[in-house]
Amino acid sequence: MEAIEKLSQESERFKNLPEDKIGILQRRWFEKLDGYLDQALSGEAFLRNEQIADLVAEALHYRDTKVYDLISFCVMPNHVHSICTPLEREKDRFYSLTEILHSLKRHTAKQSNLILKQSGPFWPDESYDHIIRDEAELEWIIKYVLYNPVKARLVNEQKDWKWAYCK
Repeated sequence: MEAIEKLSQESERFKNLPEDKIGILQRRWFEKLDGYLDQALSGEAFLRNEQIADLVAEALHYRDTKVYDLISFCVMPNHVHSICTPLEREKDRFYSLTEILHSLKRHTAKQSNLILKQSGPFWPDESYDHIIRDEAELEWIIKYVLYNPVKARLVNEQKDWKWAYCK
């Protein structure tokens, strides 16, 4: 996890950059971070358990059209990618990503701990979120998410990964 902490510190430099430079640097930073996660060299990989991966996929689908418009997701052995658009809760007030993630993490942590016959924290506290700025970036991120299992050498073809979805 030292590498991920180092990358988190690196991300601080984005704050003072002009908007046109941020996107390119964030993409490179994200690819580094995701590469570390794909290697799964440290930490737990509870999502290798098919029952837990199914649970997380089901929880993502369940909230579709209720709190967000689910565009795409991929459940990896030790992390999850999700692309969604928060829905309007009431006039001009949308569900926040914090609320959405809290609900997802709380539910899936409780159920996963039951499956694993354990207690305590299941998900790490941190998460990475990113505002998608245009259609080209959305298309790139969807492809990145869907082909993550191929890049991580978990399957040879994207269609063979059970825990990926695209609307």
